[in-house]
Amino acid sequence: MADSFLSGRELARLFHADVVAPLLARELPRLRYAAGRLGSGSDVLGFDDEMSRDHDWGCRLTLLVDARDSAAVPEIGGLLERRLPESYRGLPVRFPVTWDTARTHNVDVATVADFAASRLGADPVGGLSVPDWLILTGQGVLEVTGGPVFADGTRELAPARALLRWYPPDIERYVLAAGWLRISHRLPTIGRGAERGDELGSRLISAQLAEELMWLAFALSRRWPPYPKWRGAAFQALPIAAGLAGPLTAAITAPDWRAREDSLATACEVLLSAQRGLGLPAPSPAVTSFWDRPYRGIDPELPRALLTGITNPEVSRLPAGVGSIEQWTGNADILAQPSRRRDVAAVYRAWTAGGIP
Repeated sequence: MADSFLSGRELARLFHADVVAPLLARELPRLRYAAGRLGSGSDVLGFDDEMSRDHDWGCRLTLLVDARDSAAVPEIGGLLERRLPESYRGLPVRFPVTWDTARTHNVDVATVADFAASRLGADPVGGLSVPDWLILTGQGVLEVTGGPVFADGTRELAPARALLRWYPPDIERYVLAAGWLRISHRLPTIGRGAERGDELGSRLISAQLAEELMWLAFALSRRWPPYPKWRGAAFQALPIAAGLAGPLTAAITAPDWRAREDSLATACEVLLSAQRGLGLPAPSPAVTSFWDRPYRGIDPELPRALLTGITNPEVSRLPAGVGSIEQWTGNADILAQPSRRRDVAAVYRAWTAGGIP
């Protein structure tokens, strides 16, 4: 009988300790590897529950080796296929998943570089270029860095995870400026639409802005956001959420546009304070009057001050309002596919080289 309340992360830890580690120690005693619960799945970030067990959940584990040991990858996979038991703690060890209908074990074996590139669209072991950083998604990074590592004998995994803690300073400035610019395009339209009778449109814009502000909350907390299903849950764990959850909730529930605009303006000032706390430019206030109309917008000096401080010439040549790929598009068929994000990197490369006006 399977454990009723065993989390996926704990199951992976026990599966490694009780089954996989002893097997590798006995059969491949000289192997230097890392073991963890990495990759896809709600349990990687600790968000799994009983419903999560209906697909892609179970005895899953990631085993990684350094590039110099790449020849061992097929050997390890074959050993596991032959020698793993049929079940563990009442759960099947071999089971189909949505990306592979074969009944086989789900211990992923790869080099550190290959595994990371399969999640990120870029190889962090050799360092990341400006375009590489900009095609990263928060979910992709968390699939490499957010899950627990139970053992690590590699030379490459820990430095790669450390590199991915957050953006380099100039890229951070660039994505923050893009975030504020995106908000500046929409904030003044909440009242304009509502006063022309488009209350539904005004509410939709308010909700979009609340989403943009939540993304900025992660960025100003220097934390990678997971994909939308778990973003709200992860947001609640941010220290900034205490001052921001109320205004964001009011922004999407308030009955009239003025109350929604007030709430969004409050959220902007909370975020500006966080930006100031990081030692980044934070011209005050964040929200000002929009021309001579009775609406509010973002002070243009706010994104400008961030961009002015960029010293990397490649970053300075990027279009100011585009930002990272997550700011560029919300299309899941692009964001969830590292190979498609690599295609987009070519556009970033052209921008950084000055090849696209």
